[in-house]
Amino acid sequence: MYTVFIVSKRSRVGRRVGVMVSAVAVVAATMSAVIGAPPASAAPSGPSGTVVSTEPLPARITVPGAVNAKRITYWTKGVRDAAALSSGAVYLPPGTPPKGGWPVIAWAHGTTGLADHCAYSIGGPVAVERDWEYLGSWMSRGYAVVASDYVGLGTPGNHPYLNGRVEAHSIVDSVKAARQVYPQLSRKWAVVGQSQGGGAAITTARYATQFGGKDLDYRGAVGTGVPAYIENLVAALGRPSPVRLGGFSPNTTIYVMYILSGLRTSFPEWNINSFLTPYGRYWVDKAETQCDSDNELGALVRSQKVDPGKLLSRPLSDIPGFQAKLTDYMGIPESGYDKPFFIGQGGLDTDVNTPGVLLLVSRLKANNQPVTFRFYPDKDHSGTVNASKVDSIPFVDKLFR
Repeated sequence: MYTVFIVSKRSRVGRRVGVMVSAVAVVAATMSAVIGAPPASAAPSGPSGTVVSTEPLPARITVPGAVNAKRITYWTKGVRDAAALSSGAVYLPPGTPPKGGWPVIAWAHGTTGLADHCAYSIGGPVAVERDWEYLGSWMSRGYAVVASDYVGLGTPGNHPYLNGRVEAHSIVDSVKAARQVYPQLSRKWAVVGQSQGGGAAITTARYATQFGGKDLDYRGAVGTGVPAYIENLVAALGRPSPVRLGGFSPNTTIYVMYILSGLRTSFPEWNINSFLTPYGRYWVDKAETQCDSDNELGALVRSQKVDPGKLLSRPLSDIPGFQAKLTDYMGIPESGYDKPFFIGQGGLDTDVNTPGVLLLVSRLKANNQPVTFRFYPDKDHSGTVNASKVDSIPFVDKLFR
């Protein structure tokens, strides 16, 4: 039994960074003293994927029908490959595992928010019915599900939103960690994801074999609602434009605030705060304390009519080498994949740029990458998740034969 003291990352808007760092240090020191883990600033006691703690998952955030579900905390790599803690949820299907163990689906969830209470293994999914149906479908076919929260969600430090390599490390290491806790899990695994997780899943597909090493047997990936070429939108922020940015949807506005927070976390040398207006600083700080739900940040953005065109005082493209570094940070790789992967996109999706997804797929195919693409013309961003099952589940089943 152990105790965790929850300290919000920015419990008061405008709080100085030094106070936030001190709070994180207190959390890390407390965890070290109580459960024997080293502080987050120290080298891990074991390699990436080493388990730090486990605890049972409450029924309200457990996939219906799952057995022996747990929340795990484990070591992985964060910004600039520094040692970092991540956490996640593990759901096992009922029954006796097959010879070799339950094959694993690593679930890369979509945007839940930036605050600790938004972590999937703490607050559960934003779209409960959708996700339980989707994950339940995998479990009914005999897959165990491992769902990383990603670095900084439910663990010390801020979440570097859309930092592709950090997400990939979190996902790969969650599978390693889960196999330490559950010996009935197979080495064979695939990654599937939606929205933020769609991008994370496809980026993980690029690095899974490399990051997993000999411990794991990676088979392939599925991504729906993949945020392709979002870096081009970010690069345009703060520039004079004939298109009023305030015309963005509330969801897009939320993503912009989360992205600015992620850049602030991943690139402290850029001093992102110096590019933000006082209005922008207020809303990015606020975004770090809120979940991406209709009763938290979504409600605020809609009621206050937040204007993303007022967040920045000058364009981020003024940063030397900005575009190249941004592409490396959040761009979906266009080559280097060693296993088959699937991308699904809805024709009514307004959360991600459908032309961008089509462009990504065309470049992947031009580069002879093992991609399979399916288009769902009458589905929106969320609806594509379960609509894709008719294609994506058989696709993955084949990878495990």
